[in-house]
Amino acid sequence: MIKYDKQHELDSVNGALAIRPTVEKVVDEICDRGYDLICFMGIGGTWASSLQVESHIKELSDLPVLVENAGQFNAMGNKRITDKSVVVFSSVSGNTAEMVVAMETLKAKGVTTIGFVDVAGAPLAKDATYCITYPENEQLKFFMVADRFMKNAGQFPQYDEYYAQLDAHLAEALVSVAEASDEFACNFAQEHHDDQMHYFVGAGEQYGSTYSYAMCYWEEQHWLRTKSIHAAEFFHGMLEVVDRDTNVTVFLGEDAERPLAERVARFLPRVCARYTLIDSKDYELKGISPEYRGYLSHLVTHQVTNRIDVHIERINCHPMEIRRYYRQLNY
Repeated sequence: MIKYDKQHELDSVNGALAIRPTVEKVVDEICDRGYDLICFMGIGGTWASSLQVESHIKELSDLPVLVENAGQFNAMGNKRITDKSVVVFSSVSGNTAEMVVAMETLKAKGVTTIGFVDVAGAPLAKDATYCITYPENEQLKFFMVADRFMKNAGQFPQYDEYYAQLDAHLAEALVSVAEASDEFACNFAQEHHDDQMHYFVGAGEQYGSTYSYAMCYWEEQHWLRTKSIHAAEFFHGMLEVVDRDTNVTVFLGEDAERPLAERVARFLPRVCARYTLIDSKDYELKGISPEYRGYLSHLVTHQVTNRIDVHIERINCHPMEIRRYYRQLNY
């Protein structure tokens, strides 16, 4: 496998899981005080991660949860967010422009904030009520927060068993997915590395990652034109632009909204010869009980797309860290 550091991946996931006691302490303190709303706020990829965790919470509990786009919040606010609310956010740089502005409003309103900021000492790290610094693994960190809130509400009784399995097996399982998917990823990259347009479809916890993969990876990092669409909406517009030569990839997870993606997958062979299915069910998660796979399927498909990205980067001779405009210009 090219450009793959197995030990780094193992350490990264296990390191993220190791911060769970800190997450638990923070969430427990908030639950002891009481709260009226859990808001996951972000912009771009962090907003996409927020959509994933919202789907997870909605499937398993009735907790009051909201996803807020930081840019939209700055433009019009949200009266549902009060001084009794908790806002969870993430920022790699710690100075994401829209979140910095949003934080000023949140602080003024007395809102409790939990920030996952990769750079200690950055503006957002200093301003968060609670700041936890650990790199990468954004979805895993968000889900740990959500799961603790649900456990404390008596709506996630499997919490202890579930995290015992993750602590023991998740890192190795995800590495195995990356290794098992590499050949597929190489072939996919060779087939689609210079597509003029590519459509990505997903549902449930897969939709946030579908949106992020299209925008944050193919558009921002590969400079390839894409569109992401929720599988529930596919049959209300997009199906009419699909023909034999349309590039379409459908992500299938294992949560409650899987049937929505399966419906698209059944339709595509009738009209399209360039469709691909990326299904988390195709990959073993050794040590993880079947009933928990749905909570993790977005991490599985992310391992697959990570390998696709490595091969596209190689084929196109285009390093993914290069940006034309993002943080290069004032806008």
